[in-house]
Amino acid sequence: MPVPRVLRSALFIVAASVAVLAQPDPEDPTPLVDKHYNYPDGIPYQVDYNTAALRGPQVGYNICNSTTENQQSMCQTSFVNHIDDFCLWAPPKPNSTIGATEGEEVAWCTKPGHGTRLIPDGALHGVQVLKTPDYIQIVGFIDQSRINLTPNDYGGELDPHGADLRGNPLGGLMYSNAFSGSNGNNDLYQQITDWTNFIGANAFCIKVCDPAKNTGPALCQNIYDRLGCAYNAPNNAKNGTFEVCDADNMTPPGVYVSGGTTITYIQPPESLGPVTSVPYTAMVPSSSNCVTYTSAALYTALPRSINPVATASSSSAPAVGANPGFASAPVATSSSAATVMGISTTGGFLGVLFAMVFLS
Repeated sequence: MPVPRVLRSALFIVAASVAVLAQPDPEDPTPLVDKHYNYPDGIPYQVDYNTAALRGPQVGYNICNSTTENQQSMCQTSFVNHIDDFCLWAPPKPNSTIGATEGEEVAWCTKPGHGTRLIPDGALHGVQVLKTPDYIQIVGFIDQSRINLTPNDYGGELDPHGADLRGNPLGGLMYSNAFSGSNGNNDLYQQITDWTNFIGANAFCIKVCDPAKNTGPALCQNIYDRLGCAYNAPNNAKNGTFEVCDADNMTPPGVYVSGGTTITYIQPPESLGPVTSVPYTAMVPSSSNCVTYTSAALYTALPRSINPVATASSSSAPAVGANPGFASAPVATSSSAATVMGISTTGGFLGVLFAMVFLS
């Protein structure tokens, strides 16, 4: 199928950005996205095991099963399937921040059976799934202290690239049974090599692109890590609502039309300081056929577990459903996750919630 014009534009800028930013580790030069393993029998114990690599080997493992399924699991094989069956990347140790641990994150899932940690019961406060022709997107509100993030961490992006192309987390694999390639068989998983996961400020978004389509590098690209969910995963998620909707594809991140001309926005480097403006507003794609659920019906096997952890130096976190600007700005109340972990007009000026150590 021909690639639409806006997708060609996005694909070009992705290729150009990767060529400029990517600096493969000479001790481990094969990019994570080029490492392919059939699930479950083809997966090695560790995808990234090279002790001579600059960031060292991955901290966890990729062969995960009933023997590894507990709240101390170091499983780094993740899944995005359905509203009741998905995982998020989050730290293995309490009181952590994404910026300090992005290479070490482990899988936290909503359903037993993957050999991972489980997101504690009651931590999820709202989830929206958008099923589009080319990707699955899950956006929601979460008490992030329940999955080892400090309450006031504004977070960042996890993705299969990173500045050294080894991924964040290192060795992190992603699988899904949600696309047509699984033929409706929930036991048949496809490896996903185009995905993105933002988490922080008590909200998250995760998007996985259909490996059978040629649109993944554009729709699930990782070069707009400073713009968050608002631009990478536009949505209408609401605190307290759990729903699944059919939706159109979004316009690829960074691509917009002005005066009849298709333009691709290039995110400025961090060396130039905060992002103070973006020349367009990301549009939430049209959705339909929405079905609403209750959390009690969806998440029936989660541990009641760990109490939220706070430290003496932690300030209070934005309330679930809040729309924070950035760390030093006042917090504006909102029920939408669309601008959480992105750029927002808080206190009369623009700010950025986070800056990643390893640019995607």
